[in-house]
Amino acid sequence: MNGPDPSRPPPPRPSPVQGGRDVTGRRALARFWPLAVPAAGLALFFALGLNRHACFSVLGNNREWLLAEVARLGFWAPAAFAAMYAVAAAFALPGGTLLTLAGGFLFGTLWGGLAALAGATLGATVVFLAARTAFGDALRRRAGPGMRRLEDGLRENAMSYLLVLRLVPLFPFWLVNLAPAFFGVRLRTYVLATTIGIVPGTFVFAWVGSGLGAVFAAGGEPDLAIVFAPEVLGPLLALAALALVPVAWRCFTARRRRGAGDLD
Repeated sequence: MNGPDPSRPPPPRPSPVQGGRDVTGRRALARFWPLAVPAAGLALFFALGLNRHACFSVLGNNREWLLAEVARLGFWAPAAFAAMYAVAAAFALPGGTLLTLAGGFLFGTLWGGLAALAGATLGATVVFLAARTAFGDALRRRAGPGMRRLEDGLRENAMSYLLVLRLVPLFPFWLVNLAPAFFGVRLRTYVLATTIGIVPGTFVFAWVGSGLGAVFAAGGEPDLAIVFAPEVLGPLLALAALALVPVAWRCFTARRRRGAGDLD
């Protein structure tokens, strides 16, 4: 009868610490999936060569079919366009300007602009929530005092800073979608600033897009340099400066309080 040898030590059991690390690792990986999905979609977009279709010639060559589909879908056409725009924004796909122009071409300045605005805001919100889920809490737990002070300042002036970044495209749209999630910006503030901030640029491009029919008929492409014309860029810069007024006022009053405290 063969039994266990009492002189042989029992096999080692897995350490509870190691098991805890495995669980922690699985949780960390699970936390990153909201950003892994858009990243995989973006990689697939380029792997399939779909980026080659994000150009004005494709829009011009298919304009009759697109207009026919808009007429067939009726009320649902702007909703379908907004949903497609949201997917493109959520996956950070290139061609946001082209989509906004297409919205103006297909639906006119008003409805095209509104559909693009709804899609861009929805897609940006999805990216924000995904980034906050994946990184926001972890970064804040590991943040030092300096990082926390920066976060507090950004949160206090989040509306003003986000409005400036949305009004004047200093940074790519996808980057402005991600960054606020790392600094604890409230969802309501983010959505409101995004919606208001992209209104001017969205409707300018939709207005340009509404005239694409004549441009395509002439065999040309739209002149996007109009965005940098003084009559367009000037008001955007003025709005951005206006958005920074609350920040300047807070800094001014804080300095006055510090000065009064030093005198005391």
